[in-house]
Amino acid sequence: MAINTSESSDTIEKNIDLDYVLVNELGQFGRFQLKYICLIALPMMTAAFFSDYVFTAAAQPHRCRIPECGERNKSAVFHPEWIANAIPVIEEESELASCERYVSVYPGYNSSVLDCPIDLFDHSRTKKCDGFVYGGDNSVVYDFDLGCEEWLRSLSGTLSSLGTLLVLPLVGFISDHFGRRMALLFSVFNTALFGISKAFSVNYTMFLILQLLETTLGAGLASSAYIFAAELVGPKYRVVTSATSSSAFAFGEVLLGAIAWLVRPWRTLILTLYIPVFLLLSYHWILFESVRWLLAKQKYDEARNVLENVAKTNNAEISATSMDALLNPPTIIKNSEQRSLIAFIFRSRVLFRRVCTTPIWWMTTIFIYYGLSINSTSLSSTIYLNYILTVAVEIPGFYSAVLTLDRFGRRKTLCCGFFISAACNLAFIFIPLDLSILRLVIYLGGKFSISLVLASLYLYTSELYPTEFRHSLLGFSSMVGRIGSVCAPLTPLLTAYWHGLPHTIFAIFGALSGLLVLTQPETLSKKLPDTLEEAEAI
Repeated sequence: MAINTSESSDTIEKNIDLDYVLVNELGQFGRFQLKYICLIALPMMTAAFFSDYVFTAAAQPHRCRIPECGERNKSAVFHPEWIANAIPVIEEESELASCERYVSVYPGYNSSVLDCPIDLFDHSRTKKCDGFVYGGDNSVVYDFDLGCEEWLRSLSGTLSSLGTLLVLPLVGFISDHFGRRMALLFSVFNTALFGISKAFSVNYTMFLILQLLETTLGAGLASSAYIFAAELVGPKYRVVTSATSSSAFAFGEVLLGAIAWLVRPWRTLILTLYIPVFLLLSYHWILFESVRWLLAKQKYDEARNVLENVAKTNNAEISATSMDALLNPPTIIKNSEQRSLIAFIFRSRVLFRRVCTTPIWWMTTIFIYYGLSINSTSLSSTIYLNYILTVAVEIPGFYSAVLTLDRFGRRKTLCCGFFISAACNLAFIFIPLDLSILRLVIYLGGKFSISLVLASLYLYTSELYPTEFRHSLLGFSSMVGRIGSVCAPLTPLLTAYWHGLPHTIFAIFGALSGLLVLTQPETLSKKLPDTLEEAEAI
């Protein structure tokens, strides 16, 4: 009997890991975890400021400058009484042409801005603008004279999104080798430094370079912040923690829209957003290092200190047995025959199909998610309110995933989310412009649905892959997904060909991804696969 008791004790000790200690001793979600979620909410909100290009590089009304009529600079009156004499009016939109004007009958003639008669121009011929007059000055478009350079203006958002792709291996290396806290502080410092530097750009090239540097060196902010809370909550609360972290990001987007509404000049807006970010450097003294990282790196003295602080804050106790098991883990003898990930994928038809499928989900989701946010500014003349409503609807979308994933399953949740988003995007194209409320409701329905998908994607993707390669394949899917965020800022340019083209593309990709979800198995209530055989058997 004594021998059996000893063997049982040994077995328990061998199976003790941090999740076991959180569930049975320290608490899965106590005051310590709540404190960290509140702390990481600030950098998560700050990460939303990378989308400032929606406002700092926003399109501005512009038309050709008419020097014959005394217009000497880009700040001339945008709509003088005589303007229709010199510039064509687009009848369908009742707006002035942005990039062309009538040819002058008397080149070199100088009239007054108060009087510019119609007989100065040949209405049978037009030509491109030689200079521009702008209807607004709170954008880089005005300062750097980007009239009729829509592709160049959109490049700001594309480069910003490209930086979020480039940052992944860099911040991952820092996080794994130097700690989660160092990765966070590195991201905070670069976000503040390059963000503020953009306000002092002397030309558009400098602005673009700083935009790329800001995200390439700072866009690891959200992932670095999230990991603190995610690595210290118990398994039961990880979905809720993920939704809460995502909601903090969405609230940051709402804050961005509100500040942009109040602070119109783009240079002042940037300074208002990024100067306070330097205060987050204080997290060096406020945050403990992630205990999972400390245990993985065998920094046991620091890990003991963190665990004791968790116990004290949560009014809990960690037993000497558990502490000893965490700080003195059994030696793991690694298999000398390391399996190649690529060979592993091609050897398994099941895994190969999943590796071809999950990145498409990610790319589609991120493409639609950011595409709808960026295109929301064209819903009506109140671009700030449009943006705020479009990002605010993400919050109930994220928490809806918590309610549906365990009730209806992963497959149904994702499939319905994709199809509803596709249907909303398709319906939006054909709703008349005068039904503004209905247009807004359908648009928000599309954003709500894709937010639900985004919140569900992390969990479902991780459950489809075996433990040995789960992190690598999840990271691969996420990295391919960033292609969607790189392409999203370019979608407003497609409206020049047809107003419904961006939403048609969103609907097609959404429907395709919804169908691809049906090719994969349901993982609800299934054991997380540790081996290839278990993953194939789902």
